[in-house]
Amino acid sequence: MVDLYHRPCSVDLVERIPMSNPDNSNATNRLLTAIMILMTLAVIYFAKDIVLPTVLGFMLALTLGPWVRWLSRCGIPSALSATVLIFGFAVLLGIAVLLLGGKVTSWFDEIPRISFELREKLRGITDSVAAVQNASEQVEDLAKGGDDTAETVVLQQPGMLTTVVSNLASFLTSLVAGLVLALFLLSSGNLFYVKVVESFPSFADKKRALTAIYEIEKRMSRYIVAITVINALLGLAIGSTMYLLGMPYPFVWGIAAFCLNYLPLIGAIVGMLGVGAFAIVHFDNIYYAMLAPIAYQSLTALEGQFLTPVLLGARLQLNAVAVFLTVIFWTWLWGLPGALMAVPILALIKVICDYVPGLATFGNFLSGRTIDPTLQTLDARENHPAQ
Repeated sequence: MVDLYHRPCSVDLVERIPMSNPDNSNATNRLLTAIMILMTLAVIYFAKDIVLPTVLGFMLALTLGPWVRWLSRCGIPSALSATVLIFGFAVLLGIAVLLLGGKVTSWFDEIPRISFELREKLRGITDSVAAVQNASEQVEDLAKGGDDTAETVVLQQPGMLTTVVSNLASFLTSLVAGLVLALFLLSSGNLFYVKVVESFPSFADKKRALTAIYEIEKRMSRYIVAITVINALLGLAIGSTMYLLGMPYPFVWGIAAFCLNYLPLIGAIVGMLGVGAFAIVHFDNIYYAMLAPIAYQSLTALEGQFLTPVLLGARLQLNAVAVFLTVIFWTWLWGLPGALMAVPILALIKVICDYVPGLATFGNFLSGRTIDPTLQTLDARENHPAQ
């Protein structure tokens, strides 16, 4: 009987056994990661009505979590403290909507008149632009070789005002759903934290995960509270300045500055252009009208250069390039609600990167801190070895 188990294996058979290539495995992992990222973005885009309230709920829970825990240490149950905080936030939001409702409505009613008067006062500039457009159209007609008799079908697009109002209504609906989700998350106490910690095998990993969770929650809460306080101070300063300059609706301009400052760089430009347009229409003297947008931009610049670094500190400052790209990305993805939530989402990613060793390099790119002086010294020594 032939011994099949102790037959010597030929060298050719060994050479034909396929061996796994590490380069192919790494390429496959990178490809799968890219596919997973694209699928996640697709889900976030098409499931906006579900993902947006969920993100809002978790952000509110992270912001109010330390306060609920502090109140629970004082003897107040988590469910009661969460209910008081969430309903207090909802009441403040409702009061703001009621106070602004009538003024904003009358403001929107006057937009056609304001745009007409703005065109009249800027007629010289608009006539020059129209002349340039007519000249370019004539050049195009000559290039085509005569009149084009083909009919062009133009689709009527919704106006910018209609788009903004619909986005705001959608955001308010998502905010209400997010408040309900945050209420459930906060009322559960440490239930979900315990579930996360239980998923780690060793005691050291459990302790490290719990510490990271509490630190992420604390820093995220500090960031959102600090940004809200900064925006409130900026809105108060701009509203007071607009009142002193004699601008109409100074209270509305203060609230608009508060909301727009959640959009770094872009929000300041939008607010300055809006204030400038209303000032040109309201004041007869064009030079005096320019004081309003200059004051708006000056206060915003002072806030960004001095107030924000002091209240946020170096660890929570974000890179301006990363902020700009994030705002553009989330505006494209979710519209106006995405633009308002872009910076808090980026701050959350930055805080998570600080406590996950594998993401430390990416978090360093998001940081707004300047280069370490020791690195500057080393670079100087490399460039000047004689020193």
